[in-house]
Amino acid sequence: MEKKTKCYYFYVLQCCDQTLYSGFTVDLAKRLKVHNQGKGAKYTRARRPVKLIYHECFSTKRAALQKEYAFKQLKRKQKLKYLHEQGIVIE
Repeated sequence: MEKKTKCYYFYVLQCCDQTLYSGFTVDLAKRLKVHNQGKGAKYTRARRPVKLIYHECFSTKRAALQKEYAFKQLKRKQKLKYLHEQGIVIE
């Protein structure tokens, strides 16, 4: 039997006010649901609904958290450029 590899996700949400929120999780569907229920991060509570626009899977928690940290250090213009390079178009 094949061992299932655990995936640690870095993700980006687009809020209803067009701002971006990034985070870390091991369960994307559950985390998105929590954000949209108003039980997630304080930032997203007043900016619902949010939609998942991008995610990356990492084999270690450390790598995913490092990616999240690096993304959060970028200015909005740099974040949009990064997402565009990944094929994500923000309207």
